[in-house]
Amino acid sequence: MQATLRALTDPIRREILTMLKGGRLSAGEISDRFPVSGAAVSRHLSVLKEAGLVRDQREGKYIYYELNTSVLEEIMLWLTELKGDSEYVEAK
Repeated sequence: MQATLRALTDPIRREILTMLKGGRLSAGEISDRFPVSGAAVSRHLSVLKEAGLVRDQREGKYIYYELNTSVLEEIMLWLTELKGDSEYVEAK
């Protein structure tokens, strides 16, 4: 969980996750939306992948990324328990 929380500290990585909420995107489509180098976006994607927040799939010469919602759900559950929201904790 430490790697996951660390990955979420960067605003570019959080924006990538928000973009992927709309569906899978290629690395190029993601990179085109940021004013940083493709190598920098690639590094951000690697950090997200290492943290388990995204999955990738190669199709021909393209790599597509999508959210891994199970890891996000785990973090949300932990945060809810930490906060003490008894209504959500009872539902699990």
